[in-house]
Amino acid sequence: MAKINSFSDYIWRYITYDVGIDLGTANTLVYVLGKGIVIREPSTVAIHKKTKDVLTVGTEAKKMIGKTPANIVALRPLRDGVISDFDATESMLRYFIKKIHRRMSLFNPRVPRPRVTIGIPSGITEVERKAVIDAAVRSGARKVFLIEEPMAAAIGAGLPVEEALGSMVVDIGGGTSEMAVISLGGIVVSRSLRIAGDEFDEAIIDWAKQKHNLLIGERTAEEIKLAIGCALPAEGEPNIAMLRGRDLKTGLPKQIEVTENDMCEALNQPIKVIIENVKDTIEETPPEIISDLYANGITLTGGGALLNRLDQRIAKITMMPVKVDPDPLTTVVRGCGKTLETIDLLEKVQILQG
Repeated sequence: MAKINSFSDYIWRYITYDVGIDLGTANTLVYVLGKGIVIREPSTVAIHKKTKDVLTVGTEAKKMIGKTPANIVALRPLRDGVISDFDATESMLRYFIKKIHRRMSLFNPRVPRPRVTIGIPSGITEVERKAVIDAAVRSGARKVFLIEEPMAAAIGAGLPVEEALGSMVVDIGGGTSEMAVISLGGIVVSRSLRIAGDEFDEAIIDWAKQKHNLLIGERTAEEIKLAIGCALPAEGEPNIAMLRGRDLKTGLPKQIEVTENDMCEALNQPIKVIIENVKDTIEETPPEIISDLYANGITLTGGGALLNRLDQRIAKITMMPVKVDPDPLTTVVRGCGKTLETIDLLEKVQILQG
């Protein structure tokens, strides 16, 4: 493996910024060395169908989903944690890299050339990894380092990844759920599951259709999930929200009242699959590390960690303590950023360099 530092790296450091990127299915976050997290936007691109020109990226593009005219398409270029539209991903990365340097650099280089660390799902193929590197290089990166998301999440959560001490992290993102046991700077046991936040949304859509003949879109499903989504029924009076869509019988607008307990029912199946994989990961863990896990527990990260009472459900089934990272949406990108600050750590945990 090539050494990370070189004389040219020291020269470039004065005219460009090194960045850590959480290239997520739902959101892309960018960490700038010495500055912290500077970008947190949806992984969405709006493109003109005929000219293929990129019209907008991020928050503005997400607002267009489901509302564009025939000549414009708003799309998410990543699905299940991997690149599904290479050109759109490249355009999105180039936009974010240029945005950072346009806003922050005194020199304002016309062609920024940062070193980039990117968190990727642990279960993707060699071809999919190469696609991430190619997209980043074509977007302006001079060096690209890939880190598996559970490792990045563990580093971002401040777990003792380099010690002879077992730690377990469960990262539930938009496209993938990652569960891994980490010790001595490496992943001992891991699983990568393409069931996560997007499947939660799909489960809500299916539930509304089957239970109430109500057709809702992905954005509406995501909003109700964020409002009252939960993994266990409420102990007292459940919270209530209104769900609006189209009545499949009449074709007219329809509004229904839903509760936390309804969402618990809707989300039960994907949550059940994730927890079964958490259990399987624990069962495959060496006995000496199991004792560490019982003492230190499981750390939940990613947007899925914000689902109400998910930590309680996992703790109940695994019989282990479970804690949610204080800022689970940024854990992976914080881990990517920390590796840029500690070269020895980056050399130890990177899985591929381009």
